[in-house]
Amino acid sequence: MDILGVSCFYHDSAAVLLRDGQLIAASMEERLSRKKHDNGFPARAIDFCLAQGGIKGPDLDYVVFYEKPMVKVGRILQTALGTFPRSWTFWREAVTAYVSEKFWIKNLLQQYLGVPPEKILFCDHHLSHAASAFFASPFEEAAVITVDGVGEWTTTTMGLARGSWNGTGENSINLFWEQRFPHSLGLLYSAFTAFLGFEVNEGEYKVMGMAPYGEPTQVDKVRKLITIHDDGSFHLNMDYFAYHYSASQSFNRKFIDLFGEPRVHGDDFFTARSAPHRAHEIEAVRRNQYYADVARSIQQVTEEALLAMANALYKRTGAKKLVMAGGVALNSVANFRILAETPFEDVYIQPAAGDDGGALGAALWAYHIVLGQPRKFVMTNTYYGQEFSDAEIRAFLDREGIPYEEFSDEDKLIDRVVDEILDQKVIGLFQGRYEWGPRALGNRSILADPRRAEMKDIINTKIKFREPFRPFAPVVLQERAAEYFDYPNVETNMLPRFMLAVSPVKPDKLDVAKATTHEGGTGRLQTIDRDTNPRYYEMVRRFGEATGVPILVNTSFNLRGEPIVSSPANAWWTFSHSELDWLVMGSFLVGKDAKKRS
Repeated sequence: MDILGVSCFYHDSAAVLLRDGQLIAASMEERLSRKKHDNGFPARAIDFCLAQGGIKGPDLDYVVFYEKPMVKVGRILQTALGTFPRSWTFWREAVTAYVSEKFWIKNLLQQYLGVPPEKILFCDHHLSHAASAFFASPFEEAAVITVDGVGEWTTTTMGLARGSWNGTGENSINLFWEQRFPHSLGLLYSAFTAFLGFEVNEGEYKVMGMAPYGEPTQVDKVRKLITIHDDGSFHLNMDYFAYHYSASQSFNRKFIDLFGEPRVHGDDFFTARSAPHRAHEIEAVRRNQYYADVARSIQQVTEEALLAMANALYKRTGAKKLVMAGGVALNSVANFRILAETPFEDVYIQPAAGDDGGALGAALWAYHIVLGQPRKFVMTNTYYGQEFSDAEIRAFLDREGIPYEEFSDEDKLIDRVVDEILDQKVIGLFQGRYEWGPRALGNRSILADPRRAEMKDIINTKIKFREPFRPFAPVVLQERAAEYFDYPNVETNMLPRFMLAVSPVKPDKLDVAKATTHEGGTGRLQTIDRDTNPRYYEMVRRFGEATGVPILVNTSFNLRGEPIVSSPANAWWTFSHSELDWLVMGSFLVGKDAKKRS
């Protein structure tokens, strides 16, 4: 049985193919269109998934969309009417966008795929999120939290999910509590993202990156905007916001009167701690320190809200396991606190926790809930994207006239890469199928020596061309992670596999991997084992054997403002437009002095 899951027309568009309950292929549209956060119809992602499965659109048993468009359109129009005339511009844009796109999604899917209307199903947005987390997890019972900006009407849910592996029990997801629009933890965080000069739905992780450079001096002001209750519910003071009636503004004048003028988009962000060499720029340091304090304050209050939800949900369900989904579930600092500070013994978050993952959740919902099929699948890695063979890579290199070395011996290639890293070179690694979700986890990664603090600045300024305060992740051998990170059950917990939790670094290891140790002494670690990714694992292991530090810098293989690379052409373009030293593609090594032959 082949089920295609689709998400589009809001945030990150995506498609997945599920065959007999197993995930065959999954891709965000941006990886193929090369348009970051592409939210259009995912034609390329759909085509890739069908090709990977060796089928055509009419062969599909079901196509499932990740939300209910008519309900969402109703919410948008009702909200616009309720805030008219302030919402006139919002009304005009909403009608144009939604009537022309989501209103006709069923017809669009029919026409593009050649499937009859009875094969097209629609899943509630937050149920898609819940299914994406639970049915990809290893748990037979788990409490559920979904939290994002907004789905149809819902912004947050809590519930309980069950589903056995032997097929004897019923699969169920009971979302027994919800918070409705306009009260949204995701939209609250996004309002501060905009205030701090970043793009909404793209820069929230930058706010999290700014937060360690600040102090929570503005928490009392943030609490004027949100009331958090012990039962996990919360309420926003809508007097400070504009997103419920404006298509372009998240916050209003009253918000500015409380927090001051917004940070100018594009201005350098640095503090005395992040850039000591610029500490003499007193006014800029003072101004930026305030914005860092605001970032720390909204991050702290967001963590408080999520902890309140998790504790209340545990009290109500008694479940030992928790699954989470929705864009806010990518807040890796909060995720660690939930694992470390609540009674839950284990937490699972499906790596594409945002709207892209809704495509997976919709397909899993149809298979397990609608059709009642038994569970077969656990997502333990993210490698579900497109792969290029050595023959395809060689053909590209030859066609473009790019010099390369070819390695028939895998050990020799790995030894060469490790030697170059030891020589302080920075490597672009392109291998296998690209990753599902926002994190590069070893198949489309940039790797470097983590021991020098200045390596962070080298990669940020000369390779990624991004803000200097942005942190990097340490990839560490799974069996050695407990030596370096104060993380409960780090060898068995799933979050580190997907780089979804920020953990304290052990005090005696703070100076070991300076390039990946964040301000405040933490790291957003990725653990790796040999079975999951043998080449990646062996690079880390041999670097550790040579240095005593089984850790490498891992960051996504892309330039600022661009999607992670997907094809050999993308990898070469990024390599040649940055100061990366070496490019590994399959069995081939390309040096920085490589020039196209005419």
